Amino acid sequence: MFERSRKGESALLIQPHAGGPPDEGQVEEFAELARSAGATVVAVLKARIDHPNAAILIGSGKLEEVQAAVAATGADLVLVNHPLSPVQERNLERILECRVVDRTGLILDIFAQRARSHEGKLQVELAQLRHMSTRLIRGWTHLERQRGGSIGLRGPGETQLETDRRLLQKRLEQLQKKLDKVEVQRDQMRRARVRSELPRIALVGYTNAGKSTLFNALTGAQAYAADQLFATLDPTVRRIELGGHGVVLADTVGFVRDLPHELVAAFRSTLSEAREADLLLHLVDAADPLREERIAQVDEVLAEIGAGEIPQLLVYNKIDQLEQSRPRIDRPAEGHPRVWLSARDGQGLELLPEILGEMLDLRRVSGTIHLPSRAGKLRARLHELGAVRSEEPAEHGWQLQVDLSHADAERLHAQPHGDALHALLPPADPDHDAG
Repeated sequence: MFERSRKGESALLIQPHAGGPPDEGQVEEFAELARSAGATVVAVLKARIDHPNAAILIGSGKLEEVQAAVAATGADLVLVNHPLSPVQERNLERILECRVVDRTGLILDIFAQRARSHEGKLQVELAQLRHMSTRLIRGWTHLERQRGGSIGLRGPGETQLETDRRLLQKRLEQLQKKLDKVEVQRDQMRRARVRSELPRIALVGYTNAGKSTLFNALTGAQAYAADQLFATLDPTVRRIELGGHGVVLADTVGFVRDLPHELVAAFRSTLSEAREADLLLHLVDAADPLREERIAQVDEVLAEIGAGEIPQLLVYNKIDQLEQSRPRIDRPAEGHPRVWLSARDGQGLELLPEILGEMLDLRRVSGTIHLPSRAGKLRARLHELGAVRSEEPAEHGWQLQVDLSHADAERLHAQPHGDALHALLPPADPDHDAG
C-alpha cells in the first residue's frame, strides 16, 4: 500500500461528463470547492463517461492520461466531481498512488473545516462517519491480520476491520444520542419563539449568494461572511425590527447542487430553521450566469427537507456587479415577488421592510374592546402579546385599549370570545374571498 501524503494541497481535478461537452459552470464550481477546502488546483481533466466503469469509473485510456498528469504536476490529491463507490476509490488510489476523494468527501471535508458550534461539529462528524463506514478498508495495511491463532492471542478471531466497524458503530450511536439531546434543546428554543408568535424568516440560497452579508446588514450582527463556498454552516438567529414590527431572522447553511444525502440527513435540525419559517428569503447571486439553474437547485433541496411549500421572496443580490441595474421590486403576475439589491453596498435594503410587511401581513389594528368576565383567557393572551395599552374595569368584564398585529387579531378572533375583536378587523375583501 502506498504511503499517503498528509499535505493534500496540490489537486488534480477530474470532471466526468456524459454526451456533449461538460458544463463549464460545474467545472468552475468544483474548482472553487477544491480551493475552499485549501487545495491548489494544478490541472483539470475532463472525462467523457457514457458507461461508467464499475472498477475505476473512467475508461482505461483516460486513466493512463490521469496517471501521466499526476506524475507531471506532482499532484498528491485527485478530486473526482462524481460519487465514487468504495471499490472505485480504492482501485484509483492503488493505481494512481495518491489520495482520491470524490465530490461527497470533498464537501464533507469543507464542512469539517467550517463547523464552529458544538451542534455543527457533531453533525459533520456524524455525516463523515456514515460516509466512512463503507470505506473502512481505505488506507489500512493490516486488515487481514487476525487476533486469534497464536499462543496467548487466542480468542474470537476478530479481524481489525471488524473491530473498526464495531468501534465506528459505537461512535455513531454516541453522536446520534448527543445530537438528539441538542435537537431537543433547539426544539424548546424554537417552541419559545413560536409562543411569542413573532413571524419567522429564514435566509436560504445557493452557497456564496451573500446570505451572511445580508443577515449582517439587516441585524447588525457579525456573522462570518466571506467570498467562499460554505462560509456559514451554523445557523444564527436574531430578532429584528421591520417597520416597527418584531420578526425572527435566521441565517442558514448554503445549498449546492448534488448536496450529499449524508449532509442533508445530518443537518436536519439546522435546516429545520428553513422548514419551520413563515417566509423564506431566497437569496440569488444576480451576477451569476447560472442563477436560474441555482434557483431550481435550491428549490429541489427545500422540497427534500419539507420546505418546498413555504412562501418565498426572491432577493437578487450583488446588483453592484451588474451594468445598468437599479434597486427595485418586481411583482410578476405569476411566481414569487423579486427584490433587486446589493447587501454589501446597502443599495435597495430599504425596499425589504415594505415587501416583507406585505408578505408577512405585518399590518396593525388598534382600538377599544370590551371583554366579558368569562373571557379571562383571552385577556391574559392579549397581555402576553403586549397588546394592552390601557385597561379599566367595566360592567361584567373589562374595557381594553389594544394595539396588535393584524395576524394576531385574526388568530384571536377565531378563539372563544374572540368576536370582541371583530370591530378592529377590516372588512373581508370579497374579491379575495372569491378567489
